[in-house]
Parts: sequence; C-alpha cells; structure tokens
Amino acid sequence: MMRFITLLMSFVFFVSLYATELQKAQLYTNQNIDGWYMSEKLDGIRGYWDGKQLYTRQMKPIHAPKWFTKDLPPFALDGELWTTRDDFENIQSIVMREIPDERWKKIKYMIFEAPDSEGDFLQRLKRIEDYLLKIPLSHAMIIEQKECKNKETLEIFLRHVIDLKGEGIMIKNSALAYEGGRVSHILKVKKFQDTEAKIIGYKEGKGKYKDMLGSLEVEMIDGTKFYIGGGLSDEIRKNPPKIGTIITFKYYGYTKNGKPKFASYLRVRED
Repeated sequence: MMRFITLLMSFVFFVSLYATELQKAQLYTNQNIDGWYMSEKLDGIRGYWDGKQLYTRQMKPIHAPKWFTKDLPPFALDGELWTTRDDFENIQSIVMREIPDERWKKIKYMIFEAPDSEGDFLQRLKRIEDYLLKIPLSHAMIIEQKECKNKETLEIFLRHVIDLKGEGIMIKNSALAYEGGRVSHILKVKKFQDTEAKIIGYKEGKGKYKDMLGSLEVEMIDGTKFYIGGGLSDEIRKNPPKIGTIITFKYYGYTKNGKPKFASYLRVRED
C-alpha cells in the first residue's frame, strides 16, 4: 500500500509539473510582425516559477535562497535569471549551485510571461504588474516590452541591442492567449543561430594544438553528428568537457548536407 501511495504521489507531482508546457520560439524569417511586441533576449538561465518552486527550462529544480522566492506570486511566472549582458557563465555558476550563496544578490528575475493567467499577452503582463505594485520586489521585474510597428522598427531595435552587446530580441503576437510548446507567434531574432548538442567524442589536435583537443565530436537531438573546432580556447583544448556533456554552439544556417554551417563552441549548458 505504501509503495502504491508513493507511486501515486510521484505521478501527481509529474503531471502537475508538466501541466503548463513552456513556450518555445521559432526563428524570425521575415514574417509579418507589424503590431507585435518586442523585448531584448536576455542570455541567462530560464526560470519557470510554478507558484511554489523555481525550475530551469528542463524542469530541474533551482535551489534559490528563500528570500529570493518567498514573496513571488502564487501564480506561475516565466522569465530569465540574469545579471548583465555577456555574463552567462557567471550566471550559470550562481543559479545551478545546489547550495545557494551570497552571489544570488546579483541575480534579477526578469519576467516575460504568466503562463497560467487568462487573457492576451498584455493582460497577462498586467496581472504581474498589479502584483508587483502591491508587493514590490527589488530582484523581480517585467522585461521592458516595446511595440513593433513594422520591420524598420524591429531592425532599429535589433541594432541597438547588438551595439550594447546583447544577444538578440524576441517578438510576440500580443493578441493571443498563452499556448505552450514551439509556437509560430513567438519569434527570436539574432545575429546568429544557436542550439545544443551532446559531446560524443574528441579529435586530436595537430600543429600548434598537438597533444591537445583539436575538435569536439557532437550529436544533435535529431541525430546529426559533426565536429566543432571553432571557439575553443587553449584552456578548453587542454581540459575539454567530458563525454556526454551538453554544449551550446552557434552557427549560420546549414550546409547542403544538413549540417550546421560555421559551427563554433559557445559554452557548457547545465540547465
């Protein structure tokens, strides 16, 4: 009986955890985005708040300090745990620790959604805004949203973000109710594409990289296998990530054989 109850409780937890599927963006490829809303795409750790606990995009629990979460609302939020631009490795080292430390005081919860709230995008943001007016939090705020009047507005904002060393921007059709999964009404606009792959092997270096790593053999989720040699520092070549590690790499489209073009290592992903 006890085993049955334990299994039942685990099942209930699993169902409740995945009841709201997080949104995933598609790539902007010159779609009509007039009247949509846009914001800077922050390069941090995705943080989903289910009303009680913070999770990463892969639904791994985030061990945030109690002071960080105790006054967050009783409804779901989605956002980015972030410090400043071009600081991903530092953010990851703070957020993914099982025992939180004082560095959490540098983390901001930059909110962009209320997944279980009703209404269109602006109405969902209004619910968050109303809550934060009642219970102000210095470490939690809504990411600034701007109306995207046309493609020229989009390009001007993108250039502005890139000049500030930002990663790119997100654009969203504000007229729709929340929908989980990869949806066509949320698009990301970046100067390059990036995605994840698993390290499955190594290729030995030559010339000045003799006795060091030459390139990483990786496999994407669709089974595509290839080598990444670009973007590897001397330190990484001397001490490469372990087999099985998930990494993020950038690329610029695909070759005629369907492999990422000009793939270059960015970082290890732990979330």
